[in-house]
Amino acid sequence: MTSYALPIPSASGSLESYIQTVNSFPILSQQEETALARRFRKHDDLDAARQLIVSHLRVVVAIARGYLGYGLPQADLIQEGNIGLMKAVKRFDPERGVRLVSFAVHWIRAEIHEFVLRNWRIVKIATTKAQRKLFFNLRSMKPGLNTLGSEEVKVMARQLGVKPEEVVEMETRLGGQDVALEPVNDDGEEAYAPISYLTDADAEPGRILEHEQSARLKSEGLQKALASLDARSRRIIEARWLREQDQATLHDLAAEFGVSAERIRQIENKAMQKMRGVIDAAAA
Repeated sequence: MTSYALPIPSASGSLESYIQTVNSFPILSQQEETALARRFRKHDDLDAARQLIVSHLRVVVAIARGYLGYGLPQADLIQEGNIGLMKAVKRFDPERGVRLVSFAVHWIRAEIHEFVLRNWRIVKIATTKAQRKLFFNLRSMKPGLNTLGSEEVKVMARQLGVKPEEVVEMETRLGGQDVALEPVNDDGEEAYAPISYLTDADAEPGRILEHEQSARLKSEGLQKALASLDARSRRIIEARWLREQDQATLHDLAAEFGVSAERIRQIENKAMQKMRGVIDAAAA
């Protein structure tokens, strides 16, 4: 088994050199990966953890490329993704029969998403979920900075299932001034975070395996988490998050329970925290 004497490389220097370096690290076989993961979990072997990390740094680079359209430095995206990879290695259980790459994708993407939320500013363009979705889809599909021609507008409108004039309007807003990524809403109403529509590359390593594992864990963990809630909290979570259509607003539920929208928000936040704890415990 290969042993890495060098420390984990940093993307803060020459990016081209960094990418060449991480691509030179050999990919571990499943047997090597399992042995290293067991050494780390049972004996807190940091050298084993480092070998697991460096063998997957190329995965972080591949995932980070999917977020270049948001105007943030690639090196910063990679560094944040590396933090997610380290968290994944710390939590990885080789006895579950899932490769580290499929488990790590979630953690890598989560850290990059958080970084985008903290640092990226976009045009304040929408008051509805549909408009925000159109904005991010259009940004992802638009080939460059030039204004779209009439035929390109028609093609995009057809692909996105919207009217051509909606594409033209949203393209105009793309050139506006920057404001916060997450909209500020002072009246207690819900806000849909644009981060929900950050595009994912279908070719990400381990994507299919990750979905299978995630679906299983969510199905089991969600039922346990919901069962841990009192009736009112469960009703709020189901109405706000578990409906595919016609999700209830804070004001809808406030009227139903005879309390303020802010009180519903507090109950929702407390319920979500409790559910996360149950789900994390089930996944541990």
